[in-house]
Amino acid sequence: MPVSLHHLVIDAHDLSALARFWAAVLDWRILSEREREVVIGPDVSAPVGICFMPVTDRKTVKNRLHLDLTSAAEDREAEIERILALGARRADVGQSGGESWTVLCDPEGNEFCVVRPKTTLVD
Repeated sequence: MPVSLHHLVIDAHDLSALARFWAAVLDWRILSEREREVVIGPDVSAPVGICFMPVTDRKTVKNRLHLDLTSAAEDREAEIERILALGARRADVGQSGGESWTVLCDPEGNEFCVVRPKTTLVD
């Protein structure tokens, strides 16, 4: 059997706060909370979750890996505003302004995008 993706891991200074931010953004829940690991997901049997692990150093450059989020077309701007209200902020990573995505940062500065509505992984 080939390996499968289990967790995406995000380094964090405040594991609990960052996990709660992402759980609210994704409408997921905290599945496990320990001193050195917090796991979120839609439910305990979901195929993939996000795990937050402690780190002491500060983020200094653009992420080499980021999350792309999507929503229905009619909800996109409202979702961006909701995410901003949860603690995200807009980010400039060199975009021209004509992109079909909006770049945001989570409360610890990790970039992510809200992309145009998508129904498959390749459309």
